[in-house]
Amino acid sequence: MHADMHLTPDPVPPGPSAVPPTPVSHRPVLLPGLPTGNEHELYEGYRVLREEHPLTYDASVGAWLLSRYTDVATALNDLRFTHGHRPGDDACAEHLAPVPQPMREVVKRTAYVLARRIAGREQADLVEEFCKWLPSGAVGVRGRTAGQALLAGRCVAQVSVREKALASFFANVIDHPDRVAALRAEPRLIARAWTESLRRDPPVLVVIRRTSARVTLSGGTLPAGATVACLIGAAGRDPERFREPDRFDMLRGDPGQLTYGLGGCPAVALAAMEAEYGLRALTEAMPRLRWAEGFRPVSSGLITRSPKSLLIRPRG
Repeated sequence: MHADMHLTPDPVPPGPSAVPPTPVSHRPVLLPGLPTGNEHELYEGYRVLREEHPLTYDASVGAWLLSRYTDVATALNDLRFTHGHRPGDDACAEHLAPVPQPMREVVKRTAYVLARRIAGREQADLVEEFCKWLPSGAVGVRGRTAGQALLAGRCVAQVSVREKALASFFANVIDHPDRVAALRAEPRLIARAWTESLRRDPPVLVVIRRTSARVTLSGGTLPAGATVACLIGAAGRDPERFREPDRFDMLRGDPGQLTYGLGGCPAVALAAMEAEYGLRALTEAMPRLRWAEGFRPVSSGLITRSPKSLLIRPRG
């Protein structure tokens, strides 16, 4: 059961008295909780939360749900919320360092080797044969010149988020041949396309935080000690923050993403580097790259989300 969050008094997990009144139809009414379902159902659920229940308790996950961009951004950056280990958060300070040149070279070399391996195939799966291998290449770098501080960072070692982010990025770009052509002609736009993909199709949909003090947000007031689920997927498509939020627009004038923090964690730069070198390698090795016959990318997942496969015809 889910109960709305009100401005006053402080929220408490709903008890029997919080059950909404039964309508004439005698069918129970449950306020929205964490959305489930296919692509349409998921983002429609996010829309309902943003518009009607911006701060609501979901007993199934034991947390208050935040769905508006301003509220989620506050929870991810305000010191009144505990900060889990997200790339760019304060916890990264212990291993801040520029991405070392040896690691940059390894990422580039890995991307081109992987691309050439599948370039001659009739069909290949980019998720299994590219996205799952490219982020792993950086983790294997060793030696003093690689940057011991960087290698010690948990962000760099955790590759699953970067794998999923890459899969969604390639899905968004390859889905429209004109995007591929535009990025080949203007490689400097790749960074903008990467940011846009993280906004529209984040690899992590839900991030958990906990309040350390009383916090007032757009939908109500949370007390200290409240567990909060930040819905990154909902915030990234908030029309109050982004124009035409459902549309992938790598030239949008209002860019932004909440997947990665704003700090100097090298994993943030490393992820963007993998996306850039990865796309360059694929399009250079496979200039006629397109989807396999009848294939369309489909994302899945409720906490983390990305396409499970990306079937391509490398030779067109």
